[in-house]
Amino acid sequence: MTRFRRLAVLSTAATFVLIAVGGLVRATDSGLGCPDWPRCFGRLVPPTELHAWIEHSHRLVAAVVVVLVALLAVAAWRTGQPRGVRWAAAAAVVVVLTQALIGAVVVWWRLEAESVTLHLGTALALVALLEVIAFRARWPAGERVRRDRGFVRLAAAGAGLTYLQMLVGSTVTGHDAGLAYPLTVLLPDLGPGVARIQLAHRALAAVVAVLVVVTWLVARRTQRAHPTVTRLAGYAAGLVLVQVVLGAANVANRLSALTVVPHLVVGSLLWGTMFALVLHAHRFTGTGERDPAEPEPLPARGARRARKTPSPQPADAEPEAPELVPERSRGTFVWRFPRPSRQSAAAFFLLTKPRIVELLLVTTVPTMFIAERGIPSLWLVAATLFGGALSAASANVINCYLDRDIDALMRRTARRPLPTHRVDPADALRFGLVLGVAGFAWLWATVNLLSAVLATAAILFYVFVYTLGLKRRSTQNIVIGGAAGAVPVLVGWSAVTGRVELPALVLFAIIFYWTPPHFWALALRYKDDYAAAGVPMLPVVRGAAETSTQILYYTVLLVTVTLLLYPAGRMGAIYLASAVALGAAFIWRALALRRDLSSKRAIRLFSFSNQYLALLFLAMALDAVVHVAA
Repeated sequence: MTRFRRLAVLSTAATFVLIAVGGLVRATDSGLGCPDWPRCFGRLVPPTELHAWIEHSHRLVAAVVVVLVALLAVAAWRTGQPRGVRWAAAAAVVVVLTQALIGAVVVWWRLEAESVTLHLGTALALVALLEVIAFRARWPAGERVRRDRGFVRLAAAGAGLTYLQMLVGSTVTGHDAGLAYPLTVLLPDLGPGVARIQLAHRALAAVVAVLVVVTWLVARRTQRAHPTVTRLAGYAAGLVLVQVVLGAANVANRLSALTVVPHLVVGSLLWGTMFALVLHAHRFTGTGERDPAEPEPLPARGARRARKTPSPQPADAEPEAPELVPERSRGTFVWRFPRPSRQSAAAFFLLTKPRIVELLLVTTVPTMFIAERGIPSLWLVAATLFGGALSAASANVINCYLDRDIDALMRRTARRPLPTHRVDPADALRFGLVLGVAGFAWLWATVNLLSAVLATAAILFYVFVYTLGLKRRSTQNIVIGGAAGAVPVLVGWSAVTGRVELPALVLFAIIFYWTPPHFWALALRYKDDYAAAGVPMLPVVRGAAETSTQILYYTVLLVTVTLLLYPAGRMGAIYLASAVALGAAFIWRALALRRDLSSKRAIRLFSFSNQYLALLFLAMALDAVVHVAA
């Protein structure tokens, strides 16, 4: 990516941030936190008042966007970008300055609804213009050829209606019509008043959702030669479903800032994705040209022609052995697995890593017993487990998608569905995203919003912090990343109490300190696999002896934290005796591993760590029931 394109992408991202902060200003009623413009109460630095600083932060981000767009325009002319890019950059300067002026008008007119809507519409137009600049800087306009005009028109209709929907939503907010009708009202009264705007917003939301999903389905059927087009359509379909859920949440949560701001952000991302889809569809569909960002299809065309139609195999047959085929771009040979023609439900199920999901749920139920100080509602337990399972499965599926390259290099993971091509990677990603959205919606609808937010935050942490950020870069990957596996106890506690309290944090710490000795024991057994895949696990970088020392260190910390739960959670003798006995056994096995660094000893410790956690949390649940009964 050239420096100019990086600047264009950065400007686009900053504009999205500007829109998000603007949503925070409206959601917190901070639009007049600074009642004058450009100063705030006649000062350059606002007073120490929350609403003033929220509004002032919006102005500061706007100033950053103005500077970035101005630099982009200068760079476009100085670096000799194509003529269309240069004029688009100049137009972006005009739009961003107009946006700043409209922001002043919004304050001067005391948040008049039409000015607020125009303010958002201009910001969304700036997003589109910056996307055009970034796109054309990489892919200048192609030759005049016959496009797939039907699909381009379909995508353009979806983008246009999405833009209109955003403006209607802003009008609803400007007229305070967000709570005009409860969720249960399907056929509202069409009497006079601004409530009609809310009805139009809901009806248009349904049309946009259907059109975006249809666009994705059509892309899957007709645009397989253009994977970026299909992928963007899939992203848009996922975003529009999240947007619908957040829209319902706005009403159910009485327009809380916790839902209003994400609703605006996701809507803006949906608009940006749909516009990017239009750009890619117009550039590539119907041309026979492949997006340069996409790799060559696997297997290569020559190999595909040479392969005969395979004979039918039983459904439970093992995947075929990989074949050695030439890699065109490097002139070398690599291993590739043949792609079966059918994706089975079992393969999708295996992507969720059911054993890990089961272990996470084992910690959730006892937590709910402690929070209830007895036996919680069976329906609440079932609802929490189901939603937690969906969220944990989502994180695991997305992890499999992102790690499919290194999974193929490790004996322990080489038979997973993605390395063996039993599931298409794009389908796996969509499956993981759908699970995450479903988990959030289910927990919110049946448990509470806090539990839904915590479960979704665990997904984001596991994907972005652990998988993308730490796993391939740091020996502390599993230490920090283990926080994601500790979140289910917070979900279980908040499901019962609606809050996160001190005992829940101690339970979180127990899982957090349990994760390193548990996973490092497994890493000792498969050290060669991690070395081959280039993953800097502690045994690979520091060696087995140092790893065993760290395992002992974290085991002692773990046992210490388990004892803290006795006073913090008002536990009884059953838990205390179990924590001491199980902790002593864990420390003894960690000491045994220091004396004997064999793979056999390491895998024994790994197996015991699973039993330790299950028995410890079982003792918690039993203690809570017996203690309350006594």
